[in-house]
Amino acid sequence: MPNKDNLIPYLIGLGVACLLLGIFLFSTRDAHVELKGKILKVRTHESDENNSVAIIDFRFVNPSGYPFMVRAVTVSVQDAQGKWTEGITMPEGDSKRVLDYYKEMGPKFNDTLIPRARISSKQSLDRMVGAGFPLPVAQLENRKGMKIVVEEVDGPVSEILEKAQ
Repeated sequence: MPNKDNLIPYLIGLGVACLLLGIFLFSTRDAHVELKGKILKVRTHESDENNSVAIIDFRFVNPSGYPFMVRAVTVSVQDAQGKWTEGITMPEGDSKRVLDYYKEMGPKFNDTLIPRARISSKQSLDRMVGAGFPLPVAQLENRKGMKIVVEEVDGPVSEILEKAQ
């Protein structure tokens, strides 16, 4: 049986340790650098019988207390069988040319998320990314989902997934 005289200092020490842990966890709550978001709209078009392009509009937020500096942006599509295919991400100028050429895809609503873009702490933005895929447009349109992967310069990777259709 524990000594009652030692129980009070033990409980006080335990309380102080819990308080310090709580202060530490509270102070680091927004230190995890990542982007959270959702895909708003995917516009597709056939380039030729075996290739297609997609323009993806999405919204995201940087919930952390630190800026997010983009290193790279990639786009992948999951076909009806569950296989992921990575697309070739288009630079800003190519995305604009694709939308100018294929008028039926509609206008350019947002700026392209490009490498070296800086997303400030707590900032929310709408952006787009264009990608070419070595898939027929029918396969792209009958996809299970789409994924945008954004790498930060210091290593963290964020994924923005399309909700199931």
